[in-house]
Amino acid sequence: MSDNKFKEIKDKVVGKVKEETGKLTDNEELELKGKIQQGIGKAREVAEDVKDDVLDKVNDVVDDITGKKDKA
Repeated sequence: MSDNKFKEIKDKVVGKVKEETGKLTDNEELELKGKIQQGIGKAREVAEDVKDDVLDKVNDVVDDITGKKDKA
């Protein structure tokens, strides 16, 4: 598991725990902090997906230029 994937999952899980703890203890600040941390985890996920998509496209272009990609 990549370091970024670990951070993404950690932020989502820890954020959810904080949110639910905040709800159970009627602590709106903790609940909000949990939601924010979950949002950070989701943002990490989206950023990683975008990075992967861009790298795939760049590799496709490089393959096209160098002739390494099979022509169908």
